[in-house]
Amino acid sequence: MARVTSADVARESGVSRTTVSYVLNGTAGTSISEATRRRVLETAARLGYAPSAAARTLRSGRSDLVLCVLPDWPVGPVVESMLDHLADDLAERGLSVLVHHARGERPLSDLWRAVTPRTVVGLSAFDPVDVRAMRRAGIQVVDTSPDERGAENPQPRIGRLQVERLVAGGRRRIGYATTADRRVAEFADQRLAGVREACAEHGLAEPLVVPVDVDAASGTAAVATWRDAGVTGVAAYNDEVAFAVLAGARAAGLAVPGDLAVIGVDDVPLAALASPPLTTITQSMDREAAYLAARVIAALDGDPPPKRSGGGPTLVARDSA
Repeated sequence: MARVTSADVARESGVSRTTVSYVLNGTAGTSISEATRRRVLETAARLGYAPSAAARTLRSGRSDLVLCVLPDWPVGPVVESMLDHLADDLAERGLSVLVHHARGERPLSDLWRAVTPRTVVGLSAFDPVDVRAMRRAGIQVVDTSPDERGAENPQPRIGRLQVERLVAGGRRRIGYATTADRRVAEFADQRLAGVREACAEHGLAEPLVVPVDVDAASGTAAVATWRDAGVTGVAAYNDEVAFAVLAGARAAGLAVPGDLAVIGVDDVPLAALASPPLTTITQSMDREAAYLAARVIAALDGDPPPKRSGGGPTLVARDSA
């Protein structure tokens, strides 16, 4: 079905397109009768007219669209929560969020030229060529990669916190349940680096690393490997991987945390409902979203980037470790 245009509204209303434009845009200082104004609005509603975002941008010279570019990551509860908070925070400034999940080889330039955003937010570093092109086009670019943020990379800290918790519970042989999803290998490897550093500092052996898919069979096989090696504490890449380890422990007849302590990352809503409730590390996605929103607003207002508030990853202690 063809899109309804302002010309369609003008024809059905029996007025000029200029009059329709004045009415629909609420233009002040025009001599349009109340009856004509009402007829145009009623006709627009009846036809299902929606103004073109691109046309509105051309008229005002501004866009209310923030394009958030996600790398090729799996979209789970953590990313969904962050995007939800980001959309809420930016809506208070009259801004809408469009999420683009970058996959395939399509150039980013094809997208921003098509949707004409006011701001583009990247959750990983943009190609410098793309950054220059967007800024030349008058688009604000907010790059939140660690180098741009000037902040300490929190990922190794997550692994260190996991080991600290396990060691505090008397665990001396540590396993690491990494993810088999190579799209997030960078995060998993950085967390594992923190686990290795903490093990070395406590005089422990190298952690026994086993890839774990998010299913019971994979968790069961991993737990068997750790049991045979004398592992008594497992740091998991994230909560979903930890759930698979818990399932594997149940299948092997191991008590958690008596025989095997398990600790995850992210504090997803189901973590508190696991059996036993999952000890985990939270990254405070609401705080991260608030920071991203503040970065966008500062860029739009021409202010310097805000500093991060609050601490980094923190422990959420429950029964599994």
